Amino acid sequence: MTSFVLLAQMGHNEQLGWLSRKLLGVTLTSAEWVLWVLVILSVLSIALMLERAVYFATHRLPNSEELAVRLARGELEAVRTAVANHKGMEAAVLREALASVEQGADAVEEVIAYTVARERPQYERYLSFLGTLGNNAPFIGLFGTVLGIIKAFNDLGQMNAKGAAMQQTVMAGISEALVATAVGLAVAIPAVVAFNVFNRQLKTLTSRTNALGHALVGSLRAERGQGAPRAVASGEAR
Repeated sequence: MTSFVLLAQMGHNEQLGWLSRKLLGVTLTSAEWVLWVLVILSVLSIALMLERAVYFATHRLPNSEELAVRLARGELEAVRTAVANHKGMEAAVLREALASVEQGADAVEEVIAYTVARERPQYERYLSFLGTLGNNAPFIGLFGTVLGIIKAFNDLGQMNAKGAAMQQTVMAGISEALVATAVGLAVAIPAVVAFNVFNRQLKTLTSRTNALGHALVGSLRAERGQGAPRAVASGEAR
């Protein structure tokens, strides 16, 4: 009986094409390397999450609302002193915009837009990796599961077992293969959550930065508008 099964398997393998036999030989290798890939990606994603969390926490202004009020009041020197030792998009925008005040409100607007465009990529760093990992880690896990199932059924076809022994072989192989899918989901879910959280924080930070810029530009234009009537009034007095 065993000889008959082996002959049948040999005949089946000979019916396969050259490429099919090669691919089958590759897929019958252990799928454990997929798990190692997922573990490495998981460690890397956690490290990037921590790095991004620290970066976002240390590159923001804690009192941006108060500074916006001061800008609206025209207290430019006080704001310049407040942001002198801070890092991040908000502080950089205010420093460079305040340095360009003498050039007028239009020039300040251009400086603000340029600085925001320059600083934003520093916050977006590594976010694309987290997004890509979150979208593709389940597929990597599914790939490992498919490899495991192929190997389980191939092992089943090569053994001479019946009944409970056959069922045990199939169930053990499939349960082991499904571990890869579970690991893939475990890697993907935190990456997706972190990607969404950091993107939301970046949108909030950009909005706060634009609000500070609008407050400064509005203050400059208000001062300019108040200066013109005084000039006209002084001319009429003469």
